[in-house]
Amino acid sequence: MVKIFVTGIGLVSALGGSLEDSWRNLILGKSGIRLHQPFPELTPLPLGLIAEQPSELTMLTRMVVASALQDSGLVAPLTDCAVVIGSSRSYQASWEMLAREMYNANHFPVSSFGNWLDTLPHINAIAAARQIGASGIVLAPMTACATGIWSIAQAALLIQTGQCQQAIAGGVEAPITPLTLAGFQQMGALAKTGAYPFDLQREGLVLGEGAAVFVLESAEFAKQRQAKVYGEILGFGLTNDAYHSNSPEPEGKSAIAAIKQCLERSCLTPADIDYIHAHGTATQLNDQMESMVIQRLFPQGVAVSSTKGSTGHTLGASGALGVAFSLMALKHQILPPCLGLQQPEFDLDIVTAARLSKIRQVLCLSFGFGGQNAAIALGR
Repeated sequence: MVKIFVTGIGLVSALGGSLEDSWRNLILGKSGIRLHQPFPELTPLPLGLIAEQPSELTMLTRMVVASALQDSGLVAPLTDCAVVIGSSRSYQASWEMLAREMYNANHFPVSSFGNWLDTLPHINAIAAARQIGASGIVLAPMTACATGIWSIAQAALLIQTGQCQQAIAGGVEAPITPLTLAGFQQMGALAKTGAYPFDLQREGLVLGEGAAVFVLESAEFAKQRQAKVYGEILGFGLTNDAYHSNSPEPEGKSAIAAIKQCLERSCLTPADIDYIHAHGTATQLNDQMESMVIQRLFPQGVAVSSTKGSTGHTLGASGALGVAFSLMALKHQILPPCLGLQQPEFDLDIVTAARLSKIRQVLCLSFGFGGQNAAIALGR
């Protein structure tokens, strides 16, 4: 099997405008979550905003793609590079603005038609391909909160099957819109004060903005150009509950299947995993299901943390951010903390403060609405 190396990372989050800034603040136990009121018609809420106002999808994508290329030492154009960049909400903010225009004008504004074509869900990935001069394969996965890991897995498959030697892959999300906030609030899923994954007093999720993309290369290609390497993608598992539109299957059967599939493809056993970057949304059902799955599959004492108490829940980008933080944990041999945890509800070895540890293999998990399950294993 072709080995896949990660040779570049671009990241922006509420913790910072770069990978290094976000990682440093994460390790210091800082949070990018603040009380904001971006829309006057909605009450103030804790949010993980990158700036004072909601960010724009295209801007975030251009920023992280440029950073990933620079970090990898590659220079555009990259004609044969595949692009796999997904988003859960994509251009929803633009669609909401268009709907508002239509409502106010009481008809479809003809002047907006061209803009509408530029906001179809897959256009963001195509724009990224234009940015780097790539004329090969372009994919734009949309698998709810599992999108980031799904995108990386799809890119790895393209390289493993010989369809390309390089790919840029990840997730980008600018989800702070009136409809998204109102929708999650109506469901009772939003926290009122902050994100507290796995805590007895957890309130729900905190929405955050963020993006992370990676340069993936076959090991042979990376070695030829003497690229620096963050880590290796060992394997992944992708399943679906086929159970409910937003609740996870209570026994976690498909989540367990995804993890087992990932470990088998990676030639690993549960005992080989040194750290689990959990999905950890701080909602009642997700944390309960995920904890049960970890306890059932892994030996007591495996280190676990969720970084959503620091960044907020970046929906489709959350798995990509998790992979970036997991690779930084491998690089620096530091376990990132689960910020916001005061009183654990579950019997897990949850990392409450950053600590040095011998880390060789890590597992990153994402569980999305509709029962989308993704697991990816990474190694030094």
